[in-house]
Amino acid sequence: MKPPRTFTRTCVNKLARGFTLVELLIVVAIIGVIAAIAVPQYGDYITRSKLAEATATLSEHRVKMEQFFQDNRTYVSACATGSIAATPTGRYFTYDCGTPTATTFTITATGVAAQGMDGFVFTINQANARGTTTVKTGWNGAGSTCWVTNKAGGC
Repeated sequence: MKPPRTFTRTCVNKLARGFTLVELLIVVAIIGVIAAIAVPQYGDYITRSKLAEATATLSEHRVKMEQFFQDNRTYVSACATGSIAATPTGRYFTYDCGTPTATTFTITATGVAAQGMDGFVFTINQANARGTTTVKTGWNGAGSTCWVTNKAGGC
């Protein structure tokens, strides 16, 4: 039978040593670098997800305008309250039908500043021509003939 193993004080100190200050600082630095990259990317992701409200609502409202036209042979008063194509409401954008004529309309979605969407303005008309009038500072694509949905100006 073997005698029980005994540990010297030096051996125990090496086993229960823990982390050094340098090791902890390296971990903090790595977390800082990851956070510096991830936080701005997450903010852009959130902005892109909010843009979906405008594009979906404008598309849906254009269909309603066409339904109104099929029933009435005019777009005049299509956006009136109580109409099938009443001006839509949204959380991140405000919508405006302008003044539709007998044969034309333009619907505009303007970003709500309090929701972080200031600067974004999208349009659509009776010909399904989509446009981005302005975009948020730091984004590309203002004046595009499509709805800009990413920071690089892509549609």
